[in-house]
Amino acid sequence: MISFESDYNNGCHEAILKRLIETNNECATGYGLDDYCTAAKEKIRLACGKPDADVFFLVGGTQTNATVIDAMLQSYQGVLAVETGHINVHESGAIEFGGHKVLTLPSHDGKMDSGELAQWLHDFYADPTYDHMVFPGIVYITQATEMGSVYSRAELQAISDICHRYELPLFIDGARLGYGLMAQGSDVSLEQLADLCDVFYIGGTKCGAYCGEAVVFPHHNAPAHFFTIVKQHGALMAKGRLLGIQFDTLMQDGLYFTLAGHAVQQAMRLRDAFVRKGYKMYSDSPTNQQFVLLDKATVERLEKDFVFEQWYPVGDMMNCRFVTSWATRPEDVDALIAAL
Repeated sequence: MISFESDYNNGCHEAILKRLIETNNECATGYGLDDYCTAAKEKIRLACGKPDADVFFLVGGTQTNATVIDAMLQSYQGVLAVETGHINVHESGAIEFGGHKVLTLPSHDGKMDSGELAQWLHDFYADPTYDHMVFPGIVYITQATEMGSVYSRAELQAISDICHRYELPLFIDGARLGYGLMAQGSDVSLEQLADLCDVFYIGGTKCGAYCGEAVVFPHHNAPAHFFTIVKQHGALMAKGRLLGIQFDTLMQDGLYFTLAGHAVQQAMRLRDAFVRKGYKMYSDSPTNQQFVLLDKATVERLEKDFVFEQWYPVGDMMNCRFVTSWATRPEDVDALIAAL
């Protein structure tokens, strides 16, 4: 079986595995205070163009989202996100479990509309009874989105401007950040993204690492005692070097971006083949996630040799997701194309 199920089904890139083996017998300080974490943080600051950025390493996406959002909110505040946002749909209520409500806005191919965000905030504060409501405390978006779409620089700037107007921090979920940055037509660099938000993370789990997310507060603006808050959430890895070694390797010579670019390249080959052979795409994704409408017979035929996800029906068709990754082999894409 050839898998297009997800971008974290493989282990880790061989360069990371090699360094983990080479350093296995070394003795290192715990909790991310080791030399490898220090070196990785410096590489991340350099890549972001933010020499004073606060950087922390956590293990996974849901854990990172829940920890960051909880750390930045007061008890009476919630988080604004689109209806399809990961924290609203696929995190088992982790945000609500932490005591904060997800306040939803309409989703436009996975993206938040800045005009609708501004209108929501205006309407909230125009209501004289807002003291009885859950206050907006942070704005959450993803780059790339759940639907594989990406925000343009102008769209990010518009959302960032509104957040500043209402003194709300902007949090960008970067679980698939590499694929978003390397997407076809993307006009957003890592440095520009860091300029426009208050906190984001560089997703390693889905892009070459065995596990790990690098949380970046680009303006030296981490909440007070964030290290302690991370531990309070059970998110502080004792053997933090595992994360430091991985990110130190990923950020060396642009490996992270090379791996992400490979995945996007293979996804574009697959997308072009779907279109060329007459299949209808559910969305126009420029990233490593491709959504295509398939009939029941085609799904059953392809499932004999390939692993992919069925998301939900659209009329008589099924919206199916095919995901490439840093580890996707060109010959695997060739096999799927031949089977279409």
